[in-house]
Amino acid sequence: MRIFTMLVLGILFIGCKKKESPNPPGKVALVAPAKNSECAPIQSAGNNTNVVLFAWQAGVNAETYDLRVTNLNSGTVQTKSTKLLSETLPLVKGAPFSWVVVSRNSAVGTAVTSDTWHFFNPGANTIYVPFPAEILEPLFGARIFKDINNEVTLKWKGADLDQDIVGYEVYLSVENPPLSLVASPTPGNTNLKISVASNTVYYWKVITNDGKGNSSDSGIFNFKVL
Repeated sequence: MRIFTMLVLGILFIGCKKKESPNPPGKVALVAPAKNSECAPIQSAGNNTNVVLFAWQAGVNAETYDLRVTNLNSGTVQTKSTKLLSETLPLVKGAPFSWVVVSRNSAVGTAVTSDTWHFFNPGANTIYVPFPAEILEPLFGARIFKDINNEVTLKWKGADLDQDIVGYEVYLSVENPPLSLVASPTPGNTNLKISVASNTVYYWKVITNDGKGNSSDSGIFNFKVL
């Protein structure tokens, strides 16, 4: 009788044991085209298009990947889904692009997006527009504390293939989009201290200007001062 009772309890324990939750997919590391570079297309597809190869490292627990490539001039987005670690896309020549890879796993509903990299698809045009500034701090949606001077530091990084950035325009306000120009730093200054108030959400962006009159927009980021 004792043995029978132990067997029943053992079966009940196994039956009631919670199933382990599936692990979400991991963020991939991008490989090529290299960040802030002019890519090397694998072939020309006519007068207006190059075929570009994209490659990335495997994401932990990822089953499939979505490659998303955005033409920064037109805003057009091209997407391909694959189980592989590389994919090709035909892209307009002479234009800047951004790209990300989204990791997916069918067992979970969440997806994880890689860092965003920029590159230029070569063509007859030899005038390079600056890449959008890379926002370093605060990141999108960050919650931060001000310092003893009631200030926070904005940090970004600029890049231009022909290295002729002449300066930046930093916009910040509590409205979205931010319309207040708070500073116009020179190329060597990519940190900016600004006065802020507690319990306030701020929106900001950086415009990068080059010596040929070209400019690029980082996109709008926000942060909350605690």
